[in-house]
Amino acid sequence: MTIPPLVLASASPRRRALFRQIGLRFRVVPSSVDERLSRKQSPARNARRIALEKATDVASGMRRGLVVGADTIVVLGKSILGKPKNRRDATRMLRRLSGRSHVVFTGIALVDALTGRAVTDVVRTRVQFRRLSDAEIADYVRSGSPLDKAGAYGIQDDFGAVFVESIDGCFYNVVGVPLVRFYQRLGEFLSSKNTKAKDRAWKKRKRSAS
Repeated sequence: MTIPPLVLASASPRRRALFRQIGLRFRVVPSSVDERLSRKQSPARNARRIALEKATDVASGMRRGLVVGADTIVVLGKSILGKPKNRRDATRMLRRLSGRSHVVFTGIALVDALTGRAVTDVVRTRVQFRRLSDAEIADYVRSGSPLDKAGAYGIQDDFGAVFVESIDGCFYNVVGVPLVRFYQRLGEFLSSKNTKAKDRAWKKRKRSAS
């Protein structure tokens, strides 16, 4: 599959690392979208919608290009855990997660800036935390790592990696991009785009010949 250069509508270093991991060529143009949650929508629908809003926001300022948006939401019981406001908030979140399972939703969106054509998806992963000591939580919070992450932890972090006891679903979804699903949707998107382009070219040649 030939993949054109992409535009990642996110400043997340974790998403950049995942794109590099699978050899994608891309540039980063962060979205200015307010990641506001709607109480009328489920976490899955919120994640999908916000991912699309991010991609559309960046695509609207471009003449052409394929823009990728993503959004991750952490759900514990009936509560949504966003990025902690400060170290105290991060400590509170980690204490709530300790010894319990939670669900991570990541929405993804692809938008063609030239045509406005878009595709979205969302992936769900269940994560089980082991019971954490106050000292472990304090050490992790002191490192500063939890402060820019939904749910106040990164599964790929030195500390986060030993907090997670097990997962049910895609590991990379918890990091920030469900790579398998994303790669599948990207392939389908490009295949559909190429098919439509070939159809238009064939119709144009047919009109010219007649």
